[in-house]
Parts: sequence; structure tokens; C-alpha cells
Amino acid sequence: MQLTFFSFIKGQLATVPPVVTADLTGKTVIVTGANIGLGFEAAKHFARMNPGKLILACRSKEKGEAALTKIKEATSCQTAEMWSLDLASFASVKSFVERFEKEGSRLDILLENAGVIPAKNLQFTTDGWEQTVQVNDLSSSLLALLLLPRMLETATKYNTTPRLVVVTSEVHHWVTIDKNIIDAPNPLQRYAQKDNMTPPLGGERYATTKLLNILFARGLNDRLHRKPIIVDTVNPGYCLSAFRRSFTGLRAFLDRLMEMALARSTEEGSRQLVWAAIGAEEKKDELRGSYISLAEVTEPSDYVISDEGAAAQEKIWDNLIEELTKVDPRVEQIVKECLTSPTKT
Repeated sequence: MQLTFFSFIKGQLATVPPVVTADLTGKTVIVTGANIGLGFEAAKHFARMNPGKLILACRSKEKGEAALTKIKEATSCQTAEMWSLDLASFASVKSFVERFEKEGSRLDILLENAGVIPAKNLQFTTDGWEQTVQVNDLSSSLLALLLLPRMLETATKYNTTPRLVVVTSEVHHWVTIDKNIIDAPNPLQRYAQKDNMTPPLGGERYATTKLLNILFARGLNDRLHRKPIIVDTVNPGYCLSAFRRSFTGLRAFLDRLMEMALARSTEEGSRQLVWAAIGAEEKKDELRGSYISLAEVTEPSDYVISDEGAAAQEKIWDNLIEELTKVDPRVEQIVKECLTSPTKT
């Protein structure tokens, strides 16, 4: 399937199904980027479902605490907490995981929603990676892998099926992974590491990070061998959001016109995230490694399902594990203990 501009418009004008609900009594939910936009609205929905613990993982402590107060006031949920998490810092990711492990909570839903769009000029984190790629891909993947053992433990101990939801975008349809990157000895460094981008590759960087989200989720699913955990990706659609607040000039003006004509509300977009996290329980096996849009499993881009995309997925997976193991050696051990050789299901 390939997304055309006309099919994009058709999708934006489609009626968004009502939010699905579930009883989350005793269950633990983590939402990254929960202080604003889609993450905030999704967290608010979860807060109304009586969660055992709802963790708002936010970069800004001040904004996170403000969001927590608003959610408690709107929902009367007393089990929501704000935890600091800055995906632009590997150290912050590891600190978050260490805190979670010490508290010993179960983990039923990990909604990886936090993300950024590229600045006009490339910006790099203190870890030496281009910011968009580190936040949207490297750190989110690190968080997922480090928390994977706890999710599998939860599945066994409580006879349930946890879900890892990665927020992607339909814009992944409009990009592929450049062959020069795939053919490089270290594709991720070639694409996004400050000292190895020769020359710096910009282009459709945000869309590419969303494509990488899908390749990661599919790669992880292929290695889980139908273990009792669901990994899926979800497209919230084009929504009203502060996500594009950095836009200026003509770009900001055109985006505003697009919002007026086509954008869904942020709450409508958040319904998609909630559906990916708790929806279709009666046919949940269909969700494994899936791409979800408008509350249904949808085929991702032609590139993703092509032989070329499959080869890129495998090379990037190996490269990702190599790079993340440098960040935290536990990654390699988790892969060995929790995953196996890839198998298509």
C-alpha cells in the first residue's frame, strides 16, 4: 500500500471511532511525552480506567507536574505519578529504568509517544547523536528493550498480555532508507552520529525516524516468537498539536492553514494510541508487529513490506543492538535471553 495525498486527505476527513475503554485495575501504564498533546490526552483516557499505576514520563519536571495536576483534577485518578525522562539523554533513560526496577512494579502498557521534529539546523545531543534520531529512535528503543524483561515477567506472573506501543506516522510512506546509508558499515552512525555524518544527511529526517520506528517494532516482533507480549505501531494522523510549535514564517503559516482544513483534534488522535494499547482484545494476535491507523490494522508502506525493506530492517536491527549495547551492556544480554532468531509470523 502506498499513501497518496488524496488518500491522506480521505483519512483525515474520516470519522474517528470513539475511544475504547478497559478495566486497568492493578495494571501499570507508562506514557512517554505525557505532559502535552497526544501523550497528555492518552494519559487522561487511561486515568479514567482505574489504573493501578499511571506513570507520566516527561522531560520537564515543571510541565510534567502541571500535567499531572490537570489529569488528577479532570479524572480524580489518584494513582498517577510524574517521573522524569529525557530521551535526549541515554543516562536519563537508564536512570528511569533503574528507578522502575527498584520499585518492582509490573508493566502492562508502555506507550512510547514522546518525539521531536528536526530543528532548522541539525542539533546534537550530549551523547553525540542527531537529536531527532536519538529521541525518536535510539532512546525509545533503548527504553523498550531495557523494560522488556519486566513486561515478559508481568505476562507470566499475572497471566496477561502486555503491550508495547510505538507512535509512528503515515509520513513513513513517503521515504525509504537511502542505499548509501544501508550499505555503510555502520548505517546509524552514517546517518545520525555527529562525528560520522559525512556529509551530514538531512532530507526527510522526521519521516525517516518514523519509518525506523516501524522497522524496530517489526524486528522486535519477529524475534519474540509469539511470546505473551504485543508490539505494535500506531499512526495518530495529522492532529492539532504543539508538536510543530517550532515552525516559523511561511512553514508555520501553511501548517496553520492545513490544521484549519484537515487536522483532527489532539483528543481524537489520542484515541488511536489508546486503541493500540488496549483495543481489539478479542483478536489481539493480529496486532503483533502491526501498523495501526484509524483503529484498525493497516498495511504499512510498500517499502516496509518489500524485500529491500526487509533487508534494511535486519541490518538496522543488528546495528541498533550494537550501538545500544555500547550505551548499556544489558541490551545484549536481554536480546540473548528474551529474543531469538527472527521469524515471520
